[in-house]
Amino acid sequence: MPSQKAQKIDLNADYPCPCGRRGRITPITLTEAFGCNKCQQIFVVEENGHVIEQLSTNYPYKKAWCWTGHQWIKAHSGLREHYLSVALFTILVLPVVWLSLVFLVSPSGFDIILWVMVPLLVVLLLALMQWLAYRRSR
Repeated sequence: MPSQKAQKIDLNADYPCPCGRRGRITPITLTEAFGCNKCQQIFVVEENGHVIEQLSTNYPYKKAWCWTGHQWIKAHSGLREHYLSVALFTILVLPVVWLSLVFLVSPSGFDIILWVMVPLLVVLLLALMQWLAYRRSR
């Protein structure tokens, strides 16, 4: 199995396009950038020389990759890997804490409906927002 360790990117070599298309990225003369012959994207090498970053005005998040010697792997994955744990925390833990507070204060009658329904709606709204954010980041 090939190593997953990032290698320094050679500014004079060409590589397969990290966007998943069948193109090749080649160095752009007099720059520390690469251009793809198929998707016409431009990639710049970050200061450390181990990561390339896609220059794009359409995409709100920066896409970056590391070269392992055989393939590109995503760099700077950020919160994307943690969406599930954050969503589960929001959906499972916060309502339990809120309900325990409700029973400690123990409101009666109509107040208990508000104490339960409002937080439930807030949790559902947070879960919807996290789901939409996760869909956008894929």
